[in-house]
Amino acid sequence: MKKLDAKLVYWISIFFEGMIFSIVLAATQLYRVQTVGLNPLQLVLVGTTIEITVFIFEIPTGIVADVYSRRASVIIGTFLLGIGFLVEASIPLFGIVISAQVILGVAWTFISGAHSAWIADEVGVENVGQVYLRSTQYRRIGSLLGIPLFVLLGNVSYRLPIAVGGALFLCVALFRLLTMPEDGFQTTLNEERDTWNEMVATLKGGIQLARLKPVLMTFAVIAIFVGLYSEGYDRLTEAHFIGQFNFPLLPWGGDPFVSWFALMRVMGIFLGLGATELARRRLDTSDNLKVARALQGIYGLISLGLLGFAWSTNFYWALLATLVVDTARGVTVPLIDTWINKHIESKVRATMLSMTAQLDAFGQMFGGPIVGLVGNLRSIRAALTASAMLIIPVVPLYGRTIRQAKKNDQ
Repeated sequence: MKKLDAKLVYWISIFFEGMIFSIVLAATQLYRVQTVGLNPLQLVLVGTTIEITVFIFEIPTGIVADVYSRRASVIIGTFLLGIGFLVEASIPLFGIVISAQVILGVAWTFISGAHSAWIADEVGVENVGQVYLRSTQYRRIGSLLGIPLFVLLGNVSYRLPIAVGGALFLCVALFRLLTMPEDGFQTTLNEERDTWNEMVATLKGGIQLARLKPVLMTFAVIAIFVGLYSEGYDRLTEAHFIGQFNFPLLPWGGDPFVSWFALMRVMGIFLGLGATELARRRLDTSDNLKVARALQGIYGLISLGLLGFAWSTNFYWALLATLVVDTARGVTVPLIDTWINKHIESKVRATMLSMTAQLDAFGQMFGGPIVGLVGNLRSIRAALTASAMLIIPVVPLYGRTIRQAKKNDQ
């Protein structure tokens, strides 16, 4: 099959990723809470397992993407995503869920860094900011279309959407295999390549670049704090809703958890599309200072929204708070990719992005169990409050990156 335009392949893939994750993610949390019966600590340990896996494999797979092929790395990771979700849906046991997270963690390390580095090389760093922002919109549209499938499948069983999502990821992997070009990246010929020495040299180059640019070191600390806070929110949101609130009746009936979580997804997607479009039109992504200021404000909003969610006693106020948090988080993703890519040379781009993801995983590895233990010993509300406290330092740290950038410009 003829290779397609890189932007088109990227956007199509992102669209279907959004659709599949929309089918799977809410179902996994309902499956773990309602079918497998996990407690707050176990819920967080599920996330900790995937983050430990990411921490171990992120750098090796990132280096492979820089030395061998970013395209191959993305394709392998997508196949493994499909396998991981199929494993999780197989048997409702804590051990099986944990095993699936190992597969999913390895899968993600093959994709993270490599995917964004691949498209940056294909379209050029000067154009990639708008591509990232547009891809976020396509992801949200795909997510919107996946919600009816989640409702349809989730009303049959919480396990079914996970299995279907796994099968669909295998289809996306095949699509990438057949259509994904790689013209902007030049791999070393086999007879000229000393693979191990090149891997070590690439890793050293990434570390040296971080040392030479203090702004990247500050961003590394930011990545740790983002990891520390995010695991508690990601793993305990649905459990907090289920345990603390009576879900209002909806006119179309069906499973109330499935219906409300689907409705939340719909509202979140529309808000996210609007916020991303506003950022795309109003924010000059070529100006690093403006991007950093935007991220500083967004993380301040996330901390306030998370505190509001933790302490709301009214279902609708809690819903509003989660919509604020999720919308703000969605905007950070393309802005962070844009911001950091402008500070990284192409030859170590995937490695540096993978190192950043590894630091995020490091934060989640340590922050997750602590927050989960707070949830077991006190309450999920206390655990979510702890998560909110962990994100607050990101606001002054982004202020530091702004000062560093201004100093470099002088």
